Amino acid sequence: MARSRYWKITPEEMDAFHYDESKLLNWEIKCIREPEDEAHFIGVFMYRHGTAYDYESVKGICYFHNNIDRKELPSITSFLQGKYNGKEMEKGERVFLKDSKEIFSPKDIGDLAKEMETKFNTKAIISLEFEDLTQEQLKDAGLPEAKLLPIPGK
Repeated sequence: MARSRYWKITPEEMDAFHYDESKLLNWEIKCIREPEDEAHFIGVFMYRHGTAYDYESVKGICYFHNNIDRKELPSITSFLQGKYNGKEMEKGERVFLKDSKEIFSPKDIGDLAKEMETKFNTKAIISLEFEDLTQEQLKDAGLPEAKLLPIPGK
C-alpha cells in the first residue's frame, strides 16, 4: 500500500485541492501561537481507522495541546463539540471526541483550520496522508509536489 504525506499546507491552499476523500488516511491541523519558539500549540487531527486510546481504537476528531493553559481547554473542546459532537474523553495531553462527525474533504479541513486561526489566535499548518493514490492522481488532485514528504517503504 503506497502512502503519500503532504505537509506545511496552508488553509488557503486546501481550497484548490480535489482529492478522493476515501484515500485520505489522516490529517492534522497544527495551530501555532506566536512566538513560535515558545511552542504554544493545539493540534487537531483525525485518523480514518481511529486513534489509540488505551487498548481500544477511538473514532472521531481529537486534539492535543502543548503549553496551552488548562483553563483554555474547555473552550477548545466546546468549539469542536459544537461543530462535530462526540463524547469527550481525555488522556494526558490529548482530548478525544469519540464518535464525532468525521471530516475528510479539503473544504471542511481548510475551513476548520481557518476557524481555529481566528477563534484561538493561531497560525494553522496542515498535514495530509493518503494511501493508494498514483502520482497522476496526486497531481490531478492539485497536491503540490514541493510539499510531498517521502514515507519510507516497509
